[in-house]
Amino acid sequence: MKLSKWAKEQGITYGTALKWFHNKNLPIPSEQLSSGTILVHPDRNVNENLKTIVYSRVSSANKKTDLENQAKLCEDFCIKNNWIIEKTHKEVASGMNDNRQKLSKILKQKNIRLVCLYKDRLTRFGFNYIEQAVKSNGGEIIIINKNDGEEEDLLKDFIAIITSFCCRLYGARRGQSKALKIKETLKKND
Repeated sequence: MKLSKWAKEQGITYGTALKWFHNKNLPIPSEQLSSGTILVHPDRNVNENLKTIVYSRVSSANKKTDLENQAKLCEDFCIKNNWIIEKTHKEVASGMNDNRQKLSKILKQKNIRLVCLYKDRLTRFGFNYIEQAVKSNGGEIIIINKNDGEEEDLLKDFIAIITSFCCRLYGARRGQSKALKIKETLKKND
């Protein structure tokens, strides 16, 4: 089927599907004909031998509803792609914490398809290292909502660094409020 029809069925824009195709991130097999037409093959599974694992994370316990929503959206995405979910992991921890138990257990597994709603739910920094580790174990990472703006990514990373240092210096509550003030100042100056 044509990429545009598939995108419509998935509830995403054609532009998003086209970006996924060019970045080799389409969750299903695809090909481009010599005419330029892009075809997808929903009846073929990319990696049928992969175990599908859903991972969702929030930074604090008061965001539990967001955690549940993330997991539900990821599970729905897997169901649409006919992937059987082996396990859903939900974790409450900072994205800057490099010692998350559930994520560590996931990354030790081989032949997994790790499905996550946003890249920053998996990690704030070093996403490419995690992706390389998963690929070297025969797996893949599927990020459902990709952020296309590189400048926005840099701003988020910068804010995460400031938040981390403020939290260490001033304690978690005061650090978050200081980070919010810095974020507002940055947006005003932008």
